[in-house]
Amino acid sequence: MSRRSLKRVRRNLFWFSLLLLVWLLCSGQAAAGVLSDRLAAFPNWTGKPPTQTSQGDLTYPDWLAGTWNMTSTLEELLAPLAPDLITPGFDSNQSMLNQPVTCKVRFEPRITSMTKSFLLQPRLAQEEIVADRAFNGLSLARAYLGEQTVKAVKVDPHNPNRQLTILQGDRQLESTVIGRAVEVASDQDFVTTEVFQQVFRGAESPYFNEVETTTAYHNLDGNDPAIEADQITAIYLSPQDADYFKAPNQPIALYRYRLEFTPIFPAA
Repeated sequence: MSRRSLKRVRRNLFWFSLLLLVWLLCSGQAAAGVLSDRLAAFPNWTGKPPTQTSQGDLTYPDWLAGTWNMTSTLEELLAPLAPDLITPGFDSNQSMLNQPVTCKVRFEPRITSMTKSFLLQPRLAQEEIVADRAFNGLSLARAYLGEQTVKAVKVDPHNPNRQLTILQGDRQLESTVIGRAVEVASDQDFVTTEVFQQVFRGAESPYFNEVETTTAYHNLDGNDPAIEADQITAIYLSPQDADYFKAPNQPIALYRYRLEFTPIFPAA
């Protein structure tokens, strides 16, 4: 691969990493209103949101079940600490403002927990709606980077909070969720946040960062689009970064997106 192509792939990879979205999410309950208040305070964010350690899958509202065309549009991007601190690829991402990107995603019923009877025989506890993380991750990555660049997306079968994106040229993006929370504002509103660590391997040395994604979904009850969401992604320096102590726990880049979901196949 040429130097120019490699530079383009790395720039797009940073862009894709901002949009990893919620396919790794699992549950953690936030105090009522905390996440909604955080969204309302944008862009005045001075730290990370309160979260709990990630365990198991996030269960979504029933109205998210199905296969969707999801359109993501970047509406705003900020570098609060520029010019002193700025993330790689930030300037080039200006060209993505108001440019919609569409891909397929799906949420499906899945057994999320088991109980045992008095005879110690396992039986189904409940079936809940969860994201198909491998499908969604691959669909989103290829929408941004192209089918030739993205070879596969794998979710650790023993740890749903760890996802690996395998790229052309022996490059990999590993994302591990380290904290998350959810807030059920109403029957038609669902808010999530996650903080995850990322490492990009394949360059001369690994590149580390931390990313927060906070998303508020709203069910439009049969309209077109059927669901919309307000999503904010914040980029933080990793403790491995030489400049970490210049901005510990402060976002150095903020991206705001509008998400729209149009159904393809309703859940059975």
